[in-house]
Amino acid sequence: MQNTAAKRVLILGGGFAGLTVAMELDKKLARNRDVEIMLINRDNFFLFTPMLHEVAASDLDLTTIVNPVRKMLQHVRFFAGEVENIDLEKRAIIVSHGFDRHHHTLPFDFLVLGLGSVTNLYGISGLEEYALTMKSLGDAMRLRNHLIAHLEEADSECCEAKEPLLTFVVAGGGFAGVETVAGINDFVQRAIGSYPNLAEEMLRVVLVHSGPTILPELGGRLGAYAQKKLASRRVEIRLNTKVEGFSGKTVRFTDGTTIPTNTLVWTAGTSANPLLEAIPCPKEGGRLLVTESLEIPDWPGAWALGDCAAIPVRRTGGFHPPTAQHALRQAKIVAHNIAAEVMGTNKIRFDFSTIAQLAAIGRRTGVANILGINFSGFVAWWLWRTIYLSKLPRFEKKLRVAFDWTLDLIFSKDLVQFLDIRAPMVSSPEVDKSQQSNAVAARSV
Repeated sequence: MQNTAAKRVLILGGGFAGLTVAMELDKKLARNRDVEIMLINRDNFFLFTPMLHEVAASDLDLTTIVNPVRKMLQHVRFFAGEVENIDLEKRAIIVSHGFDRHHHTLPFDFLVLGLGSVTNLYGISGLEEYALTMKSLGDAMRLRNHLIAHLEEADSECCEAKEPLLTFVVAGGGFAGVETVAGINDFVQRAIGSYPNLAEEMLRVVLVHSGPTILPELGGRLGAYAQKKLASRRVEIRLNTKVEGFSGKTVRFTDGTTIPTNTLVWTAGTSANPLLEAIPCPKEGGRLLVTESLEIPDWPGAWALGDCAAIPVRRTGGFHPPTAQHALRQAKIVAHNIAAEVMGTNKIRFDFSTIAQLAAIGRRTGVANILGINFSGFVAWWLWRTIYLSKLPRFEKKLRVAFDWTLDLIFSKDLVQFLDIRAPMVSSPEVDKSQQSNAVAARSV
């Protein structure tokens, strides 16, 4: 039963931002009987998105990069549901859940918005119907199944049009796009030996980027290095080019060219969660414009962080980037300030500068900028794996990932598709057992 006198804290979103707030409050306030804390998220697990491309490329098993939320929280309550509406004026939210998607209205005293971002297709023709994305665990599994299905189809002797099946296009030259195209390229090149009717020369992997250099966040030098490495592995890179449309069979580009392909992976755009549109406060690029203490102006007791928030930078006058390393630190500030609000102590401001940016580009190579120092090649790849492994929650998952990585060094790619298909069944009349026994006896005579 809910303690009606308790202050209720609702945390919306179970990504890096929301889950970390919940875990911090678990330590600070959750044992306080005057405070009730609830985390609300659509999925009952936390997804470690930096390793998503490794699941798609069969380097890691599906379950290794997800952690059950209930095992990560001891005293904070968890509600598996979809947030439908946020009403700051009435200080309540509406959520739906269950097989029948029924609704609940949940009041709050303190609210934390950590809903993350969504993929933005920019209204480009055909993307919603035919393009693949890389935002969720389902996306990674779908891409892996898609790649394997196309190799299987192209290998069949009756297949005449192999080119569209063996051409894979990724749109977006940022971290997600580069790591995805590198993972796809490694996967198909290592898998091709298992298909006797296919050859490596038949494969075509293309990366399309709207800017002059891929990985612009890392600077021109590391971007050029990554570009050179990918090109040496037969990845075709098209710069200063955008996708204009996709028919499911052909990709059209803004330079007037086309590529026949069944595969377009879209990583070229994100947008703030649509639920933020109805919140009556100033916004910056769809994100909520918050104070340096991460509070929503004119709405006491409401905070926003991560991809939901535009947080001013005191020194430069700009805004903090929406990255996981920023979200983790923002979460600690929000948890501290909520505790300060409850206990009547001083709040603190968020101030953080990016420590490191890293990208894996396949075949045990990577690029990284750590504290202003550039790394590339094997060292950067080793740093990528070491740092992200250390950030992965729970020792059990760290061990599983390390084990999978070790096996990947020894064995070939796993070509198993994870398909949601029921096993064959029949519905025939039941045979009387006594008649069946008599029939067997007759045959034996």
